[in-house]
This record gives sequence, structure tokens and C-alpha cells, in this order.
Amino acid sequence: MAALDLVTPAGGGTWRFPANEPLRLDSGAMLEGLEIGYQTYGQLNADKSNAVLICHALTGDQYVASPHPTTGKPGWWLRMIGPGKPLDPARHFIICTNVIGGCMGSTGPASINPATGKVYGLAFPVITIPDMVRAQAMLVSALGIETLFAVIGGSMGGMQAQQWAVDYPERLFSAVVLASASRHSAQNIAFHEVGRQAIMADPDWRGGAYAEHGVQPGKGLAVARMAAHITYLSEPALQRKFGRELKRDGLSWGFDADFQVESYLRHQGASFVDRFDANSYLYITRATDYFDIAASHGGVLAKAFTRARDVRFCVLSFSSDWLYPTAESRHLVRALTAAGARAAFAEIESDKGHDAFLLDEPVMDAALAGFLSSAERDRGLI
Repeated sequence: MAALDLVTPAGGGTWRFPANEPLRLDSGAMLEGLEIGYQTYGQLNADKSNAVLICHALTGDQYVASPHPTTGKPGWWLRMIGPGKPLDPARHFIICTNVIGGCMGSTGPASINPATGKVYGLAFPVITIPDMVRAQAMLVSALGIETLFAVIGGSMGGMQAQQWAVDYPERLFSAVVLASASRHSAQNIAFHEVGRQAIMADPDWRGGAYAEHGVQPGKGLAVARMAAHITYLSEPALQRKFGRELKRDGLSWGFDADFQVESYLRHQGASFVDRFDANSYLYITRATDYFDIAASHGGVLAKAFTRARDVRFCVLSFSSDWLYPTAESRHLVRALTAAGARAAFAEIESDKGHDAFLLDEPVMDAALAGFLSSAERDRGLI
């Protein structure tokens, strides 16, 4: 029980900013009455130098190391956080926030619009990855932390880690980017568009105003999740896990779920509907599609990181990740090197696909532990 106690959140909940501290968005809109859902683990040390911000992926949330209040499932990165693990609450003050646009306590399309008293729906402004990071920086400041020891994120979380280095290099000692990219490819955008169209084609979506009608576009959201989930896995992983195994003896000669892989995807879709908001899915996928760090730096990625020369980077990719393949990480590392930043890089052999960073990958564990230990020594934490 002692081990579990150490990853019990030390704090967290919902941080509410006063109306006179709105969040400025890239779209030009201002988000007033900003709320951020977050969890913390461990204790901030005396000189406030041991804070680690973990940024979640597309459909993740702040419950990185504690049970999810809706599903009851354990934290999504418990294998990396705990006593003796790379992120140890005995040494680190760990923060994880729900991104803005999300649906687990942070202001998003399911929140109440203070101007109308109704759920935002599509009246919620379009958000970007830099907007998410700007909101996180507001929370970090509100917690009394000037500089983060590390920002760590996988997939969309890795985009946020990069954005922190670009926008707040003076507030960042190190950054870890796992299975991510510096911009979305045409294929990435295409898969997201399939998901969004599935949601918007659901009759219960009602132009995004489904909350007013007391319904939700569950079928569309489930299909969106099923399509996306395929991209999180690799073909070898699917084959190893399911092959052509049937659910029952013989074929149904119909369109029920004959194959185990069909049943698995349907379960993924159905369980997702219970914990996620359809409009949040639209907004967050759009934020990742808009993500292109080099775009505002003349199309030259290295220029984006010129102010981040003093930040220590660790970039890890996975050999079977076809969503954000290794070539994307190599592109990032070349840019960091050209900018004069220190960047450690490794491609990890794995057949688990994109989601490998969430799964049992001892090589990743060792690489992350080694990088963090080195950075802690440089920081004077150990």
C-alpha cells in the first residue's frame, strides 16, 4: 500500500483564473473565465527546481498516475511514475493538466459559455497547440513555479513539449519528445478528417448543439475512435494479437463482428464514448492538424529552436510507428542540432506501433531514466 500512497495526488482539481486574466488564443479570440483541470504528485522542493510537466496525448487527461474518476482505470503512465521509476514523486513534483478544449475539467466546448450561460458547442473558439501551452504556462506560474526541470510528452504531448521549448525556453531545463512530430502530415490530417466527418454525420450531433437536446453523437464518436485506434497500432501487433481469429465457431454470413479484431475495435469505440466529448474530439484533432512549428519561422524548423540552445532534449521514436515515423523525429533532431541545442536521440526497435510509448518497452524506460538522471545531475538535483 505504501507504493500506492506515493503516487496519490498531492494536489490538483480545477484551477479557475479570474475574468481579468483571460487566455489569448492564436485565433485572436480571448477565453475568459479559464479553468484548467490538473493533478500533481510529489512535493515541490525548497528552490522550486524539481517540477516536471507531463503533457498528455490526444485523448488523454491529467490522471497520469491516479485512477480515472469516470472509468476507474489506473493512471495511464503508472509504469513510468512511482517509487524507483524514472519519474519518482519522492524526487519530482509532477504536474499533469487536461489541455484546454478537453473534457476533464479544463475549459472546452462542453463548458458553459459565460457570455450566454449555455454550453459552448461550436461557439467555442478554435484552439492550437501553442494555446494549450500558453494555458499550461499560466497554471505553472500560478503554482509559483518559474522554471520547469522537464516537460515530457508523447504524441500530441510531444508537440506541446516542443512548443514549450520554442515559446518558453528560459523557463525550461529539459524536454522529452516521444513518438511525435514537428508538424502534421497530409496522412495525419486525412485520418483526423475521417474521424471528424464520422462525428458530424451522426444525426445526434445536431450541428454541435447536442447538449441542448440531451443527446450525444455516440455512434459517430465511436467510429472516429475506431479509425484512429488502427493508426495507434502496427500491422504486426494486430496480427500477433488477433490474426484472423473468430469470435465464435464459424462465420455469421452477415455483418456482425465475426473477427476478434472487429470486436476489439467496437469495444474501443464504445468505451471511448463513455469518457470523451465529441466536440472536444473535433477541436483537439483540429489543433494537431494546425500544428506546424516551422511555419511561423519562415518554414525553417531550426530557426524555431534558436532560443532553446540551453535546453537539453531527448527525442525517442519507435521503429513500427507509422503515425509519426522515425523520419519525423530525425527531422526534429537535425533541426535541434542545427540550432545549437543538445539533443539525444534513439530509435527504439518495437513492433507495438505508435502506442509503444504507453506500453511495456524496457529500452524506452532505460533511455528516459538515463536522460533524466543526467539532467538531474546537471541541475544539481542529485
